[in-house]
Amino acid sequence: MRALSIMYHDVVENGNSEASGFPGEGAHIYKLEKEDFGRHMDAIRTAIGEKPIGAVGKGPAEGECPVFLTFDDGGVSAHDLIGGMLERHSWRGHFFVTTDWIGRPGFLNAAQIRELDARGHVIGSHSCSHPTRMSYVSWEQMLHEWHGSTEALRKILGKPVRVASVPGGFYSRRVGEAAARAGIEVLFTSEPTTRVHTVDGCLILGRYMIQQGMTPEFAAGLAAGKAGPRWKQAALWEAKRVAKTLGGSTYLRVRRAMLGARKASGK
Repeated sequence: MRALSIMYHDVVENGNSEASGFPGEGAHIYKLEKEDFGRHMDAIRTAIGEKPIGAVGKGPAEGECPVFLTFDDGGVSAHDLIGGMLERHSWRGHFFVTTDWIGRPGFLNAAQIRELDARGHVIGSHSCSHPTRMSYVSWEQMLHEWHGSTEALRKILGKPVRVASVPGGFYSRRVGEAAARAGIEVLFTSEPTTRVHTVDGCLILGRYMIQQGMTPEFAAGLAAGKAGPRWKQAALWEAKRVAKTLGGSTYLRVRRAMLGARKASGK
């Protein structure tokens, strides 16, 4: 079984990165300008032609390799910008909500979440608090992050929420086991792979990540399943995985320093 999933975050206008989603340079590198995101969507449309963009529970027939578009964090741009831009292509997205942030400035509120669901988009969990390193928290906190967030969304939507994505890219089998225990049936990670496997009955899907500076052609190549863009991300992911494993908190300090240098240089 295979699926090709692409991970976006927020879309903003006029360089206002604080308008949607989490603040700070670490979050801003994943936020695209509206015009850039539009070019990405147009390029993906050209690359895949009439092949549909899937939605969990509503995607192409079993046996195909569906293409999924996902959006992490639960920023308000999901409602104000992204949803409508997808709908112009007759596509639907997966919006993963950090539930402790619902209703805060820059984040979706309950009414907007219900509206996106009513428009056919998939609403899922992105944990309660967005732990910095999800795979390192205690088992009890993992269960709380998944149980608490899916329950909060169930109360808003009036139906169970069975789809989620892992915050921060820190996935382990234990994270998948906790998700399965919480009733999550489909869990998206940040590993760049099309392979799908199961953990205690929960489907585990990888994703290819988009951030600032990545071209529409790169996104289109991912959506079309071209080997070059996928291999490039896989190699980078493996290097980061080793750094995370060996460095632990050191990796996070180095990443923050690199982001600070990036901001100072204006890049």
